[in-house]
Amino acid sequence: MILLTIINPSQAAHSGLASAARRLRQGLACLLALTATGPCPAGPGAGWLTSGEWSGYAGSEARYFRSDPLDPRQHDGTNLSLMAEPEYYSESDDRTQSLTFTPFYRWDENDSKRTHFDVRELVWQHVGEDWELRTGISKVFWGVAESQHLVDIINQTDLVENIDEEDKLGQPMINLALIRDWGTVNLFVLPWFRERTFPGRKGRLRTTPRVDTSNPIYDSSREKKHVDLAARWSHYIGDWDFGLAHFRGTSRDPLLVPAISKSGEPVLLPRYDIINQTSIDVQATKGDWLWKLEAIRRTGQDDTFYAMVGGFEYTWVGAFDSSADLGFIAEYHRDDRDELAPTPFEDDTMVGLRLTMNDAQSTELLFGIIRDNDGDALTYNLEASRRLGDSWLLEVESRLFTEIERDDPLRGFRDDDYLQVSLTRHF
Repeated sequence: MILLTIINPSQAAHSGLASAARRLRQGLACLLALTATGPCPAGPGAGWLTSGEWSGYAGSEARYFRSDPLDPRQHDGTNLSLMAEPEYYSESDDRTQSLTFTPFYRWDENDSKRTHFDVRELVWQHVGEDWELRTGISKVFWGVAESQHLVDIINQTDLVENIDEEDKLGQPMINLALIRDWGTVNLFVLPWFRERTFPGRKGRLRTTPRVDTSNPIYDSSREKKHVDLAARWSHYIGDWDFGLAHFRGTSRDPLLVPAISKSGEPVLLPRYDIINQTSIDVQATKGDWLWKLEAIRRTGQDDTFYAMVGGFEYTWVGAFDSSADLGFIAEYHRDDRDELAPTPFEDDTMVGLRLTMNDAQSTELLFGIIRDNDGDALTYNLEASRRLGDSWLLEVESRLFTEIERDDPLRGFRDDDYLQVSLTRHF
């Protein structure tokens, strides 16, 4: 209803916007029909909606924690979980319309909060000559850095999946992309807010005290119903790719407020403020070198602050006269809130290696160390993967936390060093 008012054909000055508004009505009708009974009112050629294909994966994951937990309610030793993420994709014969449906489910042996279901995507897309329209639940990624994505703000983080914040919840949205010679403009209306997931009482890799997600604090009286808006312009000139964006709405990064639960337990409550965030991301490709920068300015979350992450990746192609490529990564993080920043990246340096074997099994390895420049804290990260046959994928992940100081946001993880092995079958 909101976007139909914003992009009304009678008000549109450009024929592309008028066409997009008509297609928007059609897409909304299709998505509503898919969640109810009856045919999708998308016209005589709507049979493509049911003639798509399924793909995706299903598998198991085992984690081993070498130390006892800080909280005796947390599980110790090993933890098993099962997960599945199928995907249904269909497109019209003329390839101007498509439908993507990607559900996700994980069962966790010990943490009831990590056992969860989410619709990562349920999105209808229409492609015009110089515009694209997406309606439904979808995922959008912004960013160029390796160790942190400051500018990636559209989707909420699914933190129970992994503390690297790479996993995202599906976000209800209406997204119009205007494609021009001078760049691409993406406009977003985000009508429903998704709260961040956090581990439960028995979960590991969580804060101490735990985060109580049953009593969030909202800046807006509309809470989850607050309508967020975002816009991004992206373009390239020669070897340079860049994006400039602005977001106004509920922050995806909650501040954690100390409180006492009804049972008398000390907890942290997530506080979701209304913010304005302006961001820029730049990447320059200079031969074997990649130069990267992400920077933001945010207001509305206490005092105005600036943050950035920048660095480079150099790839040694054919390392040691082999078919493998070896990448050297270095990045610097800065947040001008200093010790008051609720993030571990207020003044940190990351160095890493990326090994790509370029073999038939797609063997890859990424190793990184993040150092707190204000102290002695070190975080070691290892990720490796290798295909087994045509359908199986073996992945290994490990994280170690050393010398974590009392005021560090990672303090609750200091006894959570772990080794993780996952085996998934792709179809």
